[in-house]
Amino acid sequence: MHSSVIGKIEKANRYARELDRITIEQLSLTFRGDNDTHRVSLESDHWQCNCHYFESWKTCAHVLAMQKILGEMLSEDAQSSFFGAPEAELAEAASA
Repeated sequence: MHSSVIGKIEKANRYARELDRITIEQLSLTFRGDNDTHRVSLESDHWQCNCHYFESWKTCAHVLAMQKILGEMLSEDAQSSFFGAPEAELAEAASA
């Protein structure tokens, strides 16, 4: 394998461990929940989900799961839920 390719692979592996280098600004995905499949999106720090719970509460299990998965790759506003606390604080409260 060419040495420049090896260097790029090593750099990619390092980047993959340094999640603070990444900021997700826009995202669209399909989330297969227990009862249905939902469309979840993030744009300009604002989440959307087509589930019924999101309609009323402006957050849901699908959004909270994505906040947990993406963590520090999200802006501080995108990490916050309707509870007004960053996801890390919510996780701490849930485990207490």
